[in-house]
Amino acid sequence: MTLNLDALNTVITQVNDALWAYLLIGALILCGLYFTVRTRFVQFTMIGDMFRQLVDSSSKSGKKHISSFQAFAVSMATRVGTGNLAGVATAIAVGGPGSIFWMWLIALFGSATAFVEATLAQLFKRPSSDSFIGGPAYYISHGLHSKWMAGLFAVLITLTFGLSYNSIQSNAICGALDKAFGFDPLVVGAIITAIALFIAFGGIRRIAHVSSVLVPIMAIGYFILAFYVVITNITLIPQVLRLIIENAFGFEQVAGGGLGMTIMVGIKRGLFSNEAGEGSAPNVAATADVSHPVKQGLIQALGVFTDTLLVCSCTAFLVLISGLYDTEGLEGIQLTQASLESHVGSWGTIFVAIALFLFAFSSIIGNYYYGEANIRFLTDKKWVLTAFRILSGGVFVLLGAVASFEFFCNLGDLFMALVTLCNLVALVFLCKYAFKLLDNYREQKRRGIKDPVFRRSDLPEIADDIESWNN
Repeated sequence: MTLNLDALNTVITQVNDALWAYLLIGALILCGLYFTVRTRFVQFTMIGDMFRQLVDSSSKSGKKHISSFQAFAVSMATRVGTGNLAGVATAIAVGGPGSIFWMWLIALFGSATAFVEATLAQLFKRPSSDSFIGGPAYYISHGLHSKWMAGLFAVLITLTFGLSYNSIQSNAICGALDKAFGFDPLVVGAIITAIALFIAFGGIRRIAHVSSVLVPIMAIGYFILAFYVVITNITLIPQVLRLIIENAFGFEQVAGGGLGMTIMVGIKRGLFSNEAGEGSAPNVAATADVSHPVKQGLIQALGVFTDTLLVCSCTAFLVLISGLYDTEGLEGIQLTQASLESHVGSWGTIFVAIALFLFAFSSIIGNYYYGEANIRFLTDKKWVLTAFRILSGGVFVLLGAVASFEFFCNLGDLFMALVTLCNLVALVFLCKYAFKLLDNYREQKRRGIKDPVFRRSDLPEIADDIESWNN
């Protein structure tokens, strides 16, 4: 059973093309460049600090708060999902091999954007019953003092992640299991729904625990297999890299008018995968218990690198080495499965199905939390949260099993564009505080302080707007 939504899909596609072709791509690149320069290339110069903060993942207050690593794991759970397996393959099939270059580029500069938004989320976070809570809705409300804009963001991100993205993940899981094992998508969707609802009703601590187990297992396993394929085809890597670069800048693409499509598809799929600037990861970055906001900003910047430069590149090399990327009728997860099957045999299809199940399911529970955090911002009525849990973990997960991947992908792109634009506007006005926090962190490091600590008095101009930091 498949829902026919062709007419609505056509309208959504037209709106998407207008939003992405000019406004959003320009905003993402300009913000990424500006934040990179103003932070003095933080994503490159402080890589060592990123890994140190990830290893030192204990809760600083000693209370039962979310650790840095758990917050990192939840954000990686939403980043590492359908976009890494199905999304990368779709980008190559639609935009050509050159789209991978633009995915890499948006990740390199987007990691500075991820640093800024996560640092701001930490700065303006609020105490909650079982962890801290925060994100763009909170830094817009308490930093910009714009209640309407904060409310708009909360609604948009709830629609984006809590609803439409969960349908995308569910659709990809059902499609992969159908191809590998012939499982009925409706039955698979019902099972996923039941498990997702159980975890969703457990709150952020259950979500964080599940993600901190699933994410390392799935990422390491997939990376090992991809590394094996690359090593066994090492002589083809120069040819693959040349194909990516030539397709990204080649005269043939420019003359044929295809370069714009290559860039747009690469950036869209890159943002869907790494979420830098989208305003999603800050929701979970705010939950971490750290001694300085910059620490979680560094960890989230590392997440962008991990997602795009490692996991997405794994899929890209698998597909391009196989030579199947221009095969008629193959795209999305089926292209990834067919590519891996060409490398390791028929069990490759089964491996991708299992990997995608772990990738996409962890994304479903992470996406749900993003919606919950913003529902809590909008209202404290328990029935609203319960209704959202049922819609996010139940209705839309099940709906994704029976509707087309293209429809939900286009719907996700539309909401992704709107929520990203809203977040980028806020970042432009608030980024000065992230720069000051970075200067403060670096200054403490220069004085020999191994574990920098932020105090509210360090930013006296907004001290009254900061709740979760000591004087």
